[in-house]
Amino acid sequence: MNDTTLDKMKKMNLHGMHRAFKTSIESGKMEDYTADEMVSTLIESESDDRRNRGIVRQLNNAKFRYKASLEELNYGTDRNLDKNQIMRFGDCTFIGKHENILITGSTGIGKSYIASAIGHQACSLNHKVMYHNTAKLMGKLKIAKGEGSYVREIAKIERQSLLILDDFGLQPFDQQSRSILMEIIEDRHGKASTIITSQVPVNKWYDIIGEQTVADAIMDRIIHQAHRLEIKGESMRKKDARIAA
Repeated sequence: MNDTTLDKMKKMNLHGMHRAFKTSIESGKMEDYTADEMVSTLIESESDDRRNRGIVRQLNNAKFRYKASLEELNYGTDRNLDKNQIMRFGDCTFIGKHENILITGSTGIGKSYIASAIGHQACSLNHKVMYHNTAKLMGKLKIAKGEGSYVREIAKIERQSLLILDDFGLQPFDQQSRSILMEIIEDRHGKASTIITSQVPVNKWYDIIGEQTVADAIMDRIIHQAHRLEIKGESMRKKDARIAA
């Protein structure tokens, strides 16, 4: 009977239940459980398994640049990082409040890693997250317009609880990119959160976006209810290379 039950669990994709039930049989602890305890154990195991598989799926869909965690961040005093602030970002209440995070600093200083670490944490809390290099996303969406898949791609972005736009401002925005950025930011304003990383100070973003009226509209929506991280210090890539040498 137990073999039949295990087989049915596997066919029904009840992987957590299957593992817990099989473990109980193999360990000889079946008799230690009351019927209620066994049901509770099986349900709890299935719930944990589905949650873990959901997190893995979210992480795969996000396509992060780095496998990063908040615990591994360098909080050296020269970096201008407030650990308490970062840990507050880790509880992801900013997502529930539809707030943005703007991370600026020189190249190699760890902006993308911090954004990815917050994104990983958001995935672990069952938020939908999407990571993109800004210039590559603009290029992808321009191609999508030509291929007729633009509306579907924009809708996918809009559904994300957290969008990470990395390396913002490395290339100036042309008219088409400006229009796409405006649509993305407008769709998310007051509805979802965005993390933006950039080597360029926030007050210079107007010039990068171009066309003052559109830049004003975009920046007003980005800056509204935004947290700012201005990271300082030495390039982490240069520092790591020196240590390795």
